[in-house]
Amino acid sequence: MAGIGVVALFFVRGHSTARHQALRRVAVVGFVGLAVASLLFPQTWQSAASLLGVGRGTDLLLYATIIAFLGFMATSYLRTRDLQRQVTVLSRRLALDEAAARAAADDAAAAQAAALAAMATTTAAQLAPRALPTPRSVAAG
Repeated sequence: MAGIGVVALFFVRGHSTARHQALRRVAVVGFVGLAVASLLFPQTWQSAASLLGVGRGTDLLLYATIIAFLGFMATSYLRTRDLQRQVTVLSRRLALDEAAARAAADDAAAAQAAALAAMATTTAAQLAPRALPTPRSVAAG
């Protein structure tokens, strides 16, 4: 029951900090130590089981495996949740940046089109045929 309570505490506490990583490393080293001790002294689990009120050492190992699995599930869930939050934040930032870039490009294209239209109007006015002076009649002059 205490092991399940510790796993539940992982769900409540949340984030992976340097302290959590250090505790995880200590737990791995402890697991390796217990694994070596189990191989060298198999009766150790039976003694530990009788101290804890469990029938056999094999049952104690099963309970420990269940608690370890629940801990793995808890940390995997928290890690996945944090990654999903990061992806969401990055996606939103990317969408805002792309929208700003697209708006700036649209503004630049509109300004360029306006400049080209003004230039075309000016050029057309310069190229328009001018009225030729009418010839003076000889009689008038």
